[in-house]
Amino acid sequence: MGRFDQIRKLPSKAPGIAVLLAGALLAASLCFGAPGDPSPLPSIFDPRSTPTKSIEHLSYFVLSVTGLIFAVVFTLLAYAVVKFRKRPGDDGREPAQVYGSTQIELAWTVIPILIVVVLFLATARVVHSIQDAPKPENAVEVVAVGHQFWWEFRYPQSGVVTANELHIPASEPAHPTPTFLTLLSADTDHSFWVPQLAGKTDLIPNRVNHTWMDPYETGIFLGQCAQYCGKQHAKMLLRVYVDSPEGFATWVHAQQQPAMLDANVAAGRRVFETTACINCHAIAGTVADGRFGPDLTHLMSRQTIASGAAENIRANLRLWIQQPDAIKPGSLMPAMQLSDADLDALVDYLQTLR
Repeated sequence: MGRFDQIRKLPSKAPGIAVLLAGALLAASLCFGAPGDPSPLPSIFDPRSTPTKSIEHLSYFVLSVTGLIFAVVFTLLAYAVVKFRKRPGDDGREPAQVYGSTQIELAWTVIPILIVVVLFLATARVVHSIQDAPKPENAVEVVAVGHQFWWEFRYPQSGVVTANELHIPASEPAHPTPTFLTLLSADTDHSFWVPQLAGKTDLIPNRVNHTWMDPYETGIFLGQCAQYCGKQHAKMLLRVYVDSPEGFATWVHAQQQPAMLDANVAAGRRVFETTACINCHAIAGTVADGRFGPDLTHLMSRQTIASGAAENIRANLRLWIQQPDAIKPGSLMPAMQLSDADLDALVDYLQTLR
């Protein structure tokens, strides 16, 4: 093929090159996203907790080793391509071949084995330090239950139950307060992953797994289910609010209070208690005691609904009740066939649950 033919075929390769560049840019944004900003692409190389700090160090070590391997292989390949390329005047004979070289065979056998052993030992050390970390007496305990397609968080020490937005205290160096999570699944496989705070840990039916985090600064950190669990897996999001110790205590106290009773929204409460809502949802202080859907006792204390799929504002809340598929197609939330008057009354009631 002549040089002109090669140049003429370059435009046909442009889409593929563009896809590669886009993938590289996406990977870069995943790795080096802006810290502190709850963006949809949290940085995996911006750890804010002891477990993820250990994972970061291991990642850099593995990248260094594999990068060195790539550099050596690429250099040898480039050398072979340039050194032994076909030249004008070559007679076409096959060059001298090497057969049965003990030194070469030992090299390509022993060196890879040593590399794998080193990587295995380094990884096992980090896994052991994270999975077998001792739990101090003052640790905050949370039971995280994965549902299709939302998160349930239970705090057994305080009796608080919430959904999709996890609140934990910052762990101060002088008074470490790690958060230990027990991970359960209500239906199928899920995976708890908050890139800046905790590595991926699976939630498997009929199995109990554990993970922990000890964030050393306050802020909002995004995560999501990292195991395909159904049609709306991509929108099974979660937020972790790392509060100051005082702020966390205030949040727990507020969450322990029963639902607010407001006579002005009695009609909406009646709609809630006389429809299928109570079969799935619970509201403390009412007859609603469902467990299939999120606890709504303090619904308006959350910034999002539908497991982070929409902002928690009146318009979205109304649409979520009326037509869930408009926000989250394939969700298990049924469309409530309510009149406009009942729907508005129900939304009015739900907005008092703070």
